[in-house]
Amino acid sequence: MKKLLVIVGPTAIGKTSLAIALAKKFNGEVISADSRQVYKGMDIGTGKDLSRNSKFQRESRLLFPNSKLEFRNLGLGFYTVSGVRIWGYDLVEPKKDFSVAQYIKIVRVIIDDIFARGKLVILTGGTGLYIEALIDGIETVSIPPNPKLRKSLSEKTRDELFDTLAHIDPIKAASLNSSDRKNPRRLIRAIEIALQNSTAKRVILTPKLQKSKLDANTLFIGLTAPKEFLFNNIEKRVEERVRGGIKKEIEELLGKGVSWKDQSMSSLGYREWKSYFESNAADAEAIENWKKEENKYAKRQLTWFKRDKRIGWFDVTDAGWQRNVEFMVEKWYISR
Repeated sequence: MKKLLVIVGPTAIGKTSLAIALAKKFNGEVISADSRQVYKGMDIGTGKDLSRNSKFQRESRLLFPNSKLEFRNLGLGFYTVSGVRIWGYDLVEPKKDFSVAQYIKIVRVIIDDIFARGKLVILTGGTGLYIEALIDGIETVSIPPNPKLRKSLSEKTRDELFDTLAHIDPIKAASLNSSDRKNPRRLIRAIEIALQNSTAKRVILTPKLQKSKLDANTLFIGLTAPKEFLFNNIEKRVEERVRGGIKKEIEELLGKGVSWKDQSMSSLGYREWKSYFESNAADAEAIENWKKEENKYAKRQLTWFKRDKRIGWFDVTDAGWQRNVEFMVEKWYISR
């Protein structure tokens, strides 16, 4: 039976470290489910777990399976960290948009390859939409982008976009949280979907969509911690990334023609630096905003994942929590 282990939780909780440890123990490979880590050249701000030397330069190389020409043609490779393969990093150039549908298409290829080699698939990350769409299937994933519509909406303010959505689909507009209401890209996507639905082109739940669900025996593990502990971890990690060279990384991205208007630069850890680069604002302001936004993001992640009753939760401040996780995974892994 194909086995898929899913490790979720808020940012800075230690998901990838646990995934690597379990991959070593149970002969697995790790796939990142992080909407920020898909971009090439965006390593420090997104927290990719890659070996670095004292000057914070990447030592890990993107490797391609020799036997899989399809992987090389698609540009799909893996990094080796502590002897474990990690997939899902560097899937797209930072100048390009990237959708949930693209993520599913790519990761399905990777998962099939790992299963074919008889290994455990460990999916880990904090982007709940990626995980839900991959495992359960999401109805709206197959609705394609509408470039003309996006261009016509690009000059509207956030309030204007929200009003437009409210006019087309008031129920959807009312369901948005405060973060989504402030995010023009998400508002435009919501309008795109609402318009598609309102023109009788709605994607109906059909056998084809049912088939898109992942066929695997899946175990869900969730990591959590008291807010004070988590927020302290987040602040420390932000400071580490500042020391690690986030400003230089952004300079290099801008120097290569990446724009603040690109989807990639709206990512947490990058957008907070816009005023620093464009208006000579103090870096302390960017750092403080980054910490605040990471804390808010962690809260939203927990809210998202707590909805899923399949997840077994472990508090990383409890003594022996990792041993308890290993026991649960081992019991599930050896069972049919």
